[in-house]
Amino acid sequence: MKNKALYIFLFVSAVAVKTVAQELNCKLTVNYSQIQGTNTQVFTTLENALMEFINTHRWTQAQYEVNERIRCSMTLTVKEYNETDGRWKCELIVQSVRPVWQSGYQTVVFSFKDADVSFNYREFDPLELRDNVVDNNLTAVMAYYAYLIIGLDMDTMALQGGTELFRAAENIVTAAQNIGETGWKAFESSRNRYTLVSDYLEDGMSPLRRLMYEYHRTGMDELSVNAVRARAAMTAALDGLKQAQQNKPMSALPGLFTEIKKDELVNLYSQAATKEKEMVFELLSSVNPSLSAEWEKIKQ
Repeated sequence: MKNKALYIFLFVSAVAVKTVAQELNCKLTVNYSQIQGTNTQVFTTLENALMEFINTHRWTQAQYEVNERIRCSMTLTVKEYNETDGRWKCELIVQSVRPVWQSGYQTVVFSFKDADVSFNYREFDPLELRDNVVDNNLTAVMAYYAYLIIGLDMDTMALQGGTELFRAAENIVTAAQNIGETGWKAFESSRNRYTLVSDYLEDGMSPLRRLMYEYHRTGMDELSVNAVRARAAMTAALDGLKQAQQNKPMSALPGLFTEIKKDELVNLYSQAATKEKEMVFELLSSVNPSLSAEWEKIKQ
């Protein structure tokens, strides 16, 4: 009996080990349609190398099952490529989604376009990441967004659950200050890599991070149980946008949230009661008036 119990234990343990996976399930694409007259194999090689780098690196100490991996995508569009010196100028679009409990729906958590990703890479160059050392802008950018994606996903699961991951992204920013590439320094832009993670970690953005948790866990995840109650919880949570904007008027994060969620918000609140529609319309219009045409759809 003891031997049988030991066999069962070892078998279950072995299965458990096999099902533990890295954190990300990322579809990465290198789009080189704008580049003419060069050997295209280097683009395929880079795409495969980046896919392996993102999906096989262990970014945290957390244990993820295969079906728990965070679904995300990265599209690296090559704007310029110099085959002689291996210099690339690209645009990167990053998106991550999160499943909604008891539904087949995937809600977008993060969507961002980084328009200035430049780096040196020759075919078959190794892609490596060493602790607190940044000597390659390509791996630094990829690691930064990996940490940001995981951190934001964790923020939707637990209140400020992603802080440790945001700190890891901040460490990448700090280590990248002296590599001579854009996107890493303060005051370059209100929507660059430095500013995004710096704002997420500021105390003034805590209402936004509370929103990330309440909107997803007490709102989206409860829609299948009680849609009216869940939407009411989301309406209350959305006030965090206004609070965060008041705390730091120059931050891009409240506006970025509305850009990411605009279609979802319109669909949700077009079914709400008139009073709730008006309340949400006024709030969203004050936070991001540039999307006023979208917010008008709520009232229709």
